[in-house]
Amino acid sequence: MAAGLGAALAALAAAWGYSFATDRDGGSAPGERSIVVDTGGGDVLAPFLTGDNSHVVQLPPGELRPMAEVEAPPGLDDLPVRPGTFVGRTRELDRLDAALAAPGQVVVQAVHGLGGIGKSTVAAHWAATRARGHAPIRWITADSSTGVEQGLAGLASALQPALAHALSVEQLAERAVQWLATHTGWLIILDNVNDPADIAPLIARAPGGRFLITSRLANAWTDEVTLIRLDVLQPAESLALFTRITTGPHPGRDLDGAADLCDELGHLPLAIEQAAAYLAQNPFATPRGYLHLLAQSPADMYRQGSVTTPAERTIARIWNITLDRIATQRPDAADLLRTLAWYAPENIPATLADLFADAATSTSAIGVLNAYNMITADGAAHALAVHRLVQSVARTPDPDDHHRTPELIDQARNRATNRLAHILDTTGSDPANWPTWRTLLPHIDALADHTAMNTDTIATAFVLNQAGTFLDGQGLSDRAIAYFERSITSGEREGAHVAVVLLCRKNLAAAYQSAGRLDEAIALHEQNLQDAEQAPAADDLDLLGFRNGLAAAYQSAGRLDEAIALHEQNLQDAEQAPAADRPRDPDLLTIRNNLANAYHSAGRVDEAIALHERNLQDAEQTLDADDSRFLAVRNNLAGVYVLTGRGAQAIPLQERDLEVTERVLGLAHRDTLNTRDNLASTYAMTGNAAKAVELCEQSLHHAEQEHGAFHSLTLTSRNNLVMVYVVIEDLARARQLHERNLSDAERELGADHSVTQTIRVTDEVLAQLAAGRRRR
Repeated sequence: MAAGLGAALAALAAAWGYSFATDRDGGSAPGERSIVVDTGGGDVLAPFLTGDNSHVVQLPPGELRPMAEVEAPPGLDDLPVRPGTFVGRTRELDRLDAALAAPGQVVVQAVHGLGGIGKSTVAAHWAATRARGHAPIRWITADSSTGVEQGLAGLASALQPALAHALSVEQLAERAVQWLATHTGWLIILDNVNDPADIAPLIARAPGGRFLITSRLANAWTDEVTLIRLDVLQPAESLALFTRITTGPHPGRDLDGAADLCDELGHLPLAIEQAAAYLAQNPFATPRGYLHLLAQSPADMYRQGSVTTPAERTIARIWNITLDRIATQRPDAADLLRTLAWYAPENIPATLADLFADAATSTSAIGVLNAYNMITADGAAHALAVHRLVQSVARTPDPDDHHRTPELIDQARNRATNRLAHILDTTGSDPANWPTWRTLLPHIDALADHTAMNTDTIATAFVLNQAGTFLDGQGLSDRAIAYFERSITSGEREGAHVAVVLLCRKNLAAAYQSAGRLDEAIALHEQNLQDAEQAPAADDLDLLGFRNGLAAAYQSAGRLDEAIALHEQNLQDAEQAPAADRPRDPDLLTIRNNLANAYHSAGRVDEAIALHERNLQDAEQTLDADDSRFLAVRNNLAGVYVLTGRGAQAIPLQERDLEVTERVLGLAHRDTLNTRDNLASTYAMTGNAAKAVELCEQSLHHAEQEHGAFHSLTLTSRNNLVMVYVVIEDLARARQLHERNLSDAERELGADHSVTQTIRVTDEVLAQLAAGRRRR
């Protein structure tokens, strides 16, 4: 053998970790890897790889030259074949253009996002249509270190096919890395990277080309990697994608409901393609039919595409692979994802994800899910988001899916419910907690929508009752009624304590009353009080509360004597009870306030004023100045002052209430609107017409902006402005505004709604005034 060739082969063997010998040498030691060259018959002969000197391959001359001397032949690109239906993504493609066209050292860019979001599709489309000047372009499935090695071996085999069967995969991969390190202009797409460590050595050794990475990982990259987060398609884009796939084989087919289906699928590209492929192969299927199937058999539909859809390319399978990896790192992260599936998809407070005894466990579970793009964590807002389709799949039981067995789904639903119940147990009705309530309500609504009533627990009943109480206090009686009714049904079925059931019934009756359904409210209150009075003393029921609820309903129905009797009984029992059993001072204020209001309604004004003034004195000593009960005390006393011609005394009380409600509750809250309009009415009665109109117009403006033109609060504000016009005798403006308001109320709320009935009273007042003018 020529001395130069021998030296070259020896150096090559050493680089690969082998000993070197010719057929004339004594061979290698037992177990030692070696390269044996046969020097008798060929021009240049190949290395032998197994170390047992049993296999020799003859190669053409020059194949073992350094990789720096190997040029890439044309035709080495191996992009995967992608469907011809590509839509949108212009912004992401432009960003790839900008980064991957930059001069200088190696450029590494990672497209990351949720499984099924279209990362590989975007990468392939960009490489096929925009990667001008890059050669070769190679696609490597990089989901493991083995996959990376196989992909590099494929590159080496493509560069030098004669070596494909002469070298091991490991050696071929090494030659590919050497080639990348000594050439420029190439583009390597590393698809579906699960662990950055699998590709780090390759990137470190090949500084002269371009790498494009796709990965579900969001935050596992160094600062040198430029990240592009891929989100769902825009609604118009997802509809275009769906339409192209569906109508390709069946032009002119019925696509009614396609936009709704895209919405339901959350505009996730893979889900759109899966649904569209199903419809494409079923010419009689429709988008609405698919929606029906999705509602009836979600588990089947999430794992079913067309007959040509690979099983591993369905939504259920894609996310199962991700969950398998997640579960190996943090099994509790999968529990967290199944739990978050029961809430609304956006703005999930981090407190709802605090499921585990150890806070660090919750933090780690959130981190893992965020890293794999299964959720999005917003640290600044302390909130999470989950794609709605991820949620839908994660809460759908499937006996064949070890991540979604019925038992796991039941556990997650109960965990979500219990977490909400725990938070609501410490969230009272004080206005300071209203922002918390507004944040939690969408998640309570979602839980109620996603759960069947027969799966409700005592915790569910508690959550719905608490939510109903808040909703009724916000003037949303219809929603409150639905929650109260379900809470009672669930509580009774689950064997809730009699006190719990009676409390829910009392709340439901109050909501009936708020909605103007007085007959139903009174019947339920009467039954409730009777059941409470007959219950064993050991149950320690709130008889004062049940009696007060019935009295309020009687009062609303004009049955004042019955209402007063109940209120007087309550005050007597409260004041005469032993000190240990006596209601707390704020409760006494409420009892006394209710009796005073009943006296007021019955025309017993002096008695009402005495009770209200007593309450104001006690409130100043026992309540914070911004307490909502303090507002009621001041407001009721001011109201009686106004009716007795003492408006000047009422105005300071009402102004103080308005300042508090605007600051604490907001400009358009129901209590703020009422307080402002009450103050306006007092100004009108005391001769300050301009101030009265100004305040009422403010209320109407805020109500329209916040609640809409036809909301009951807006219609009430408009009616109050009409009444101010009446007081200041501007009847023409009053009539014009009133006629529109009555028409809107009858059309939007119905003839029997309490607000419509109140507006009709104004109609009667205007009619009487008009008749009086005609007589004059």
